[in-house]
This record gives sequence, structure tokens and C-alpha cells, in this order.
Amino acid sequence: MTYTKDFFSFENSVGEIPKGSQEQALDYLEAIKAFSRATYKSIYVIDYQKRGFEYVSDNPLFLCGHTADEIKEMGYAFYFKYVIKSDLDLLIKINKVGFEFYDRIPLEERKEHTISYDFHIKNQEGKIILINQKLTPMFLTENGKIWKAVCIVSLSTERQAGNIKIYKKGNHKIFKYNLDGDFWKADEKIKLSSREKEILQLSIRGLTIKEIAESIYVSPDTVKFHRRKLFDKLEVTNISEAIMYATNNKLI
Repeated sequence: MTYTKDFFSFENSVGEIPKGSQEQALDYLEAIKAFSRATYKSIYVIDYQKRGFEYVSDNPLFLCGHTADEIKEMGYAFYFKYVIKSDLDLLIKINKVGFEFYDRIPLEERKEHTISYDFHIKNQEGKIILINQKLTPMFLTENGKIWKAVCIVSLSTERQAGNIKIYKKGNHKIFKYNLDGDFWKADEKIKLSSREKEILQLSIRGLTIKEIAESIYVSPDTVKFHRRKLFDKLEVTNISEAIMYATNNKLI
């Protein structure tokens, strides 16, 4: 049987926090709250010492019909209630391999890494939706364990759960975890051409293919050509998915 403790890896066991470190973290929640008011994405903060949620935003995607306070009170019981069984096992696997990866990173670099993955939850209507979660450390213990981490939740652009990736700030490589082979593989981040970025930015403004063509002084067929290349590169099927993928992965 799976228990909440399975989400808290031995590799990231957090004991007492020194008083100086506690004082350093006193005011950070005000910045998190301000950020949550300025984004449509759901945000929550994990406290690995207390093994629960320290903050949950009231953005509805992650709430499954509950209030933010109710989710905060539920803590990790939320996952057992709303994540489908196969993906619950996946999340426990992600916790294990993710903390093992972090444990191999030099201490001074650990806060520069973000892990991203996708899993299914049942929303308040009982419909199953695929969401993406990005987790990045905010505060570490003196020996480099993650004390507090912020999680950002949005709709996924993928077709299935998993898609486990770790990024490092300022690094063009991305580490992808192969679930079948049980190993990490380094790969290059996707790079967009200036024309692809231009078309995405104009599409975000709601311009049609004809309007984009007039704006950048090319033919509509040229815009269609660049869009097809963009869709292939991002492995998406339409411009809405391309915009979401590019935004979620900081490509524009």
C-alpha cells in the first residue's frame, strides 16, 4: 500500500532548521502571493521538513473544487484523492529519481535546477485532465537538502503522463528521464528561429495567418510553412498548443 511518506525520499530527509535560516525565510510568502495574483497558473509551496503544503494559491486548476485552505489542510492526501492510480505510482517514482538526481548536483548549483513532469488529476466534474508541474527549490538546508520548494501547475501540452525533465538555469542542455530504461539522458533544449518566435508572438496577439503575413511582409503560404516547421519541432498539432508549449518552456 502506498503511503504519504513515500513522497518524501530518504535522500531529502530534512531535520531541524537553524534559527538563522528560519529568519531568512520569514517574508518570502508575500512575494509568492503577489506572483500568484498575476498569473493564471496554480502555485503551491512544499515544506519538506513539515511534510506538507505551506501555501496554496486560489487559482482553480489545482483545487479540484476545493478552497485553497482545504487543499493546504489536505496536504499530500490531495494526491491520493485526485490523482489516478497509475500516475500516483508515477509521482512516487519521480520523487525518487528526482531527489537522487539532485543529490548528485554540487550544493552551490542545486537551486538553479527545475524539474518538470506531467500527470493526470480528476477535476471537480470528475473529468480527467493532464497537468504539468514544475518544481524548483527556494530554500536549502545547510547540507543542501531541499527545505522549501515552489510548484507551478498548468495544463499540459503533452499527450500522456511522464515527460520527466530537469533544466538548469542558463544551460542549453535538458536532462530527460527514460521510464522504460530507468536512466537520465542529456539533450539540447529546443531552439526557435527568429521567424518562428515572431509568428508565435503575433499569434498570441490573435492575428490570423493573413494578418501575420501582412505584418511581416511575406505570403500567407510562407507563414503556413513556418508554422508547420514549428509544429513539427514542438511536436504539437495547432497554434494554441504551440503557444502554450513555448510559453511553458520559456522559448519566447
